[in-house]
Amino acid sequence: MKKSVVSKEYQKLQKDIIELQEQWKTSLDPDCVRPKIDKAAMEAGVPVTALAAIDFDISLFLQWIEDIGHLLSKYQPEIESSMQTIKSLMDEETAKRWIDEAFAFNYIYFAGFAEENGLDGWIPQFVAETVLRPYLQLTAAKIQDEIHHGVHGAGCPVCGEPVRLAQLEGEGKKVLHCPRCSAHWNDRRTACSHCGNNDHETVKVLTIEGESAAQIQICEECKGYTKVIDTRQYIVKPTPAMLDLNTIHLDFVAQEHGYKSAGEAKQTN
Repeated sequence: MKKSVVSKEYQKLQKDIIELQEQWKTSLDPDCVRPKIDKAAMEAGVPVTALAAIDFDISLFLQWIEDIGHLLSKYQPEIESSMQTIKSLMDEETAKRWIDEAFAFNYIYFAGFAEENGLDGWIPQFVAETVLRPYLQLTAAKIQDEIHHGVHGAGCPVCGEPVRLAQLEGEGKKVLHCPRCSAHWNDRRTACSHCGNNDHETVKVLTIEGESAAQIQICEECKGYTKVIDTRQYIVKPTPAMLDLNTIHLDFVAQEHGYKSAGEAKQTN
């Protein structure tokens, strides 16, 4: 497979973050996440986390923010002051707000928080998302046996993340994987994973020169794309988060061709 365009240092940072998140999960009480299995809601595309009862331990949440601050500062010393600023601003009320807004993918809130407090725009959203993921992953692990398919256009059935990554497994089955919560579910090999379009005239594949294990499935109906990786060719299978990161060049190719990681809703009269 083509060498990743992501620097070795950033790959190492991401691996360290994933390792840190695994450590954080061990400190969680398994009963702090209580998913509700509502078949009707799932069939309607409502993410499981939207109905789950999750008891957030704010003291742990604050500690994790401090932990990720130390790790980021190790790799990027220039942001240490920003992390100190976040630490000084973070109280229980703010932590709860961060949880709510991270759940809702509210990029506008975090951009405003960054601007208001003189922080680089990416930092608050990145930190909030990083410390939220152990709860999302615990939810996915608890509900995985109930997740067999997703609703096209609704994103990940557990956390709502837009679909962008599929793996070919077994006899060539197409399995969608969420880099955010690590849930996985089946999809039709020839269908657009965004809108469900199954027309071979409008669902096509972009192949990348020199890439035997990767292709991009594109849809002319919704202009969405999905990275499809044949991980059967891998000696060691990476986590969905690392696979997503190391195939980011495929996102660039797809977007350069005018396709989007979240397909556009079809217009109805």
